[in-house]
Amino acid sequence: MNIAIIPARGGSKRIPKKNIKEFCGKPLIAYSIETALNSKLFEKVLVSTDSEEIATIAKQYGAEVQMRPARLADDFTNTWDVIEFVLDTLEEKYKYVCTIYATAPFLQQEYLKEGFEKLKNSNACRSFSVTSMPFPIQRTFKITNERCEMFWPENYNKRSQDLEEAYQDAGQFYWEQIGCKSGDIFFGNDSIPIVLPRHLVQDIDTMEDFTRAELMYKTLFPNRFDQWNVKKQQIQENKQMLKFRERDIFFMSIGQNIGYETYGKGIEYLRPVLIVRKFNNRTFFGIPLSSKIKKGKYYFRIEFKNRVNIALLSQAKVFDIKRAKYFLAELNKDKFLELKKEFTKVVNPSKKRGAVILQKNEVDKL
Repeated sequence: MNIAIIPARGGSKRIPKKNIKEFCGKPLIAYSIETALNSKLFEKVLVSTDSEEIATIAKQYGAEVQMRPARLADDFTNTWDVIEFVLDTLEEKYKYVCTIYATAPFLQQEYLKEGFEKLKNSNACRSFSVTSMPFPIQRTFKITNERCEMFWPENYNKRSQDLEEAYQDAGQFYWEQIGCKSGDIFFGNDSIPIVLPRHLVQDIDTMEDFTRAELMYKTLFPNRFDQWNVKKQQIQENKQMLKFRERDIFFMSIGQNIGYETYGKGIEYLRPVLIVRKFNNRTFFGIPLSSKIKKGKYYFRIEFKNRVNIALLSQAKVFDIKRAKYFLAELNKDKFLELKKEFTKVVNPSKKRGAVILQKNEVDKL
């Protein structure tokens, strides 16, 4: 059995809340979770964190969560100590563990799979993502007292093609066979390098790195944005508006930026939405539904047309009826009242005035 562990502590300094900072429409950690789940390589995808906020988001994207102790959440905590702690505290026993960084939006399933296949069919203990250096390291230099000093002056006159190519850690994933004994370092003879193209690798340590990574992502995957932009324009031009009332469930084009759940499905970006509060003939407060069964205070189970759905309470927002594609069903009145009661507990635990469900000025812009 395989397990993926995603370490994600909450105390990032240079980029506050880096692991869950919105990256091209989703929390950064969501990319690692989704790729791991979609690869079908793992019996468990687990996020290790000290942050309740990260834990909530990780669960909403389908990962399991283990809260780590404070001693494993400071600036000096070693990643491998966290992995060892997770493995030691789980009841299940695994043969392979894959550590995936939370800041890896360019992570691709094919390289995860390549890393696993090469490892399990070898006598190595580890495999991990690497990429080539963009410039020969043999010709690098340091700056001392505002002057240049080469590390290896003997290479100054050598041609780049005559120098041996060097590689670096790509910072995405690290497979390991649990229990495999190795006396070598991770970047040693017991590890298999999985070479990634440089355009799929970007460290994200500073805001400059973050901005660069977003620009790279939008360039590499333009269709993920262009298709939705076209659809939004079509919605805007639509003059027909369906009639609706509270308790109705519509299939709606809810798009690419809908919170912490999978995007809307297909070319219409559709997902069922339950109408909770009607504001006027065009806008309403709604809750997206998911067919994936989840449990917890942010999820509420409902049934209609002999099917089970989960109301994603944390993703409630104001919608425009122009996004509605067609009517699906009407929720039972008693179940609807029960849902509203549970939803109020989530968004307004203090029961003060001004609960989210009563705010009519949040307009969902197309």
